Amino acid sequence: MAKSLIRVMLSSRCLDPFPAGSKTTLTDLRQALKADIEAVQVLGRKLFEVWINEDAPPAEGTQDSWDTCLQAVRDCDVLIVLSNGNAGWAAGEQDVGICHAEYMEGLRSAQAKVRLVALPTVADAKGAAGERNRRFQDHLSLQTAFRGGEVKTVADAKKRVFEALSDAVILLTQRGVQAGASTRFDVGAALDWTRLDFRQRKKAMEATLRTALGGLKGAKAVDGGVVVPLDGKDVAVVVHAIPASFSVAAARELVGRPFLEDHQRTDLLASAHGPLHLIACHRGATETQATSLLGFPDATVVSGPFGVFVADDVQKVQFAFLANCRDDTQTRHASQRFFEWLLQTGEAALVARRAVSRARIVKVVAKEMNA
Repeated sequence: MAKSLIRVMLSSRCLDPFPAGSKTTLTDLRQALKADIEAVQVLGRKLFEVWINEDAPPAEGTQDSWDTCLQAVRDCDVLIVLSNGNAGWAAGEQDVGICHAEYMEGLRSAQAKVRLVALPTVADAKGAAGERNRRFQDHLSLQTAFRGGEVKTVADAKKRVFEALSDAVILLTQRGVQAGASTRFDVGAALDWTRLDFRQRKKAMEATLRTALGGLKGAKAVDGGVVVPLDGKDVAVVVHAIPASFSVAAARELVGRPFLEDHQRTDLLASAHGPLHLIACHRGATETQATSLLGFPDATVVSGPFGVFVADDVQKVQFAFLANCRDDTQTRHASQRFFEWLLQTGEAALVARRAVSRARIVKVVAKEMNA
């Protein structure tokens, strides 16, 4: 596909009828969508090129159709999955289907470029095909990707695909600008923060993070932190900042292990649960550094676009490193990506549940300390 155009891939089953019971198929729908999308012009110029497997040229001899489809997923700029819950064909009875594989490959290569359009779910099938479909449907439900309502007509499907594509173009453009800005730290606001000493920079990073958290829907600033609603529960968030590389002891020691002082925050927990600690890091953050701060490796440790999240299901300690908080914009963006991740993955419910338990533990410890 030409690199001068935005590359869109439409993924779906081929011969399944859509709408159900009609003579038209998902192949017919994708071919119509390809024509409509490629006809779009912006400022007098063609903007999109659409890949569907029906129109793809023959691949080289070293690639089978499976490899070709997955390579197309990796090459595209936007992947739109039209899913009716059918996992597609597979070589072996216990293998994943090609539609399942394309969706997983899209999430693996660049989650932000994937858009899911939900079609009516196919009827249960028997045997290996039915098991394959159920694995795919379970995978879709676990991803909790926002897909809007189920579409049942060709017109609604076309409308939803265009909405998904326009949303993807806007979001990816904005994130591309932010990513481009983040590659230079020797100019602008990043340079201004670099000129600050450790304590001044720490103060600026924490102030920005508090302001960003205060802008979340339903959030409220309180003495010692910000209370944020997660899964119907008020969770107290305490902010910290490491104003240089984690390897710099003088910067790291300004934060220490903040969860060890949770028993001193009972006033903050009078009307909230937790706390959840957010640690803005002026440089990068690694899983090894995160487990080092926790003090032991046997915990939930997840790396994401925001940085690293850590949760201990015994003591219910949980914190996140927000990486590359070099200036006001990057700090806000890292916080935004973290809360997006919590909601997209369903982790928000688990964070809220741990926060309830952590508050009970902290209050018992505080009571014992004051006995």
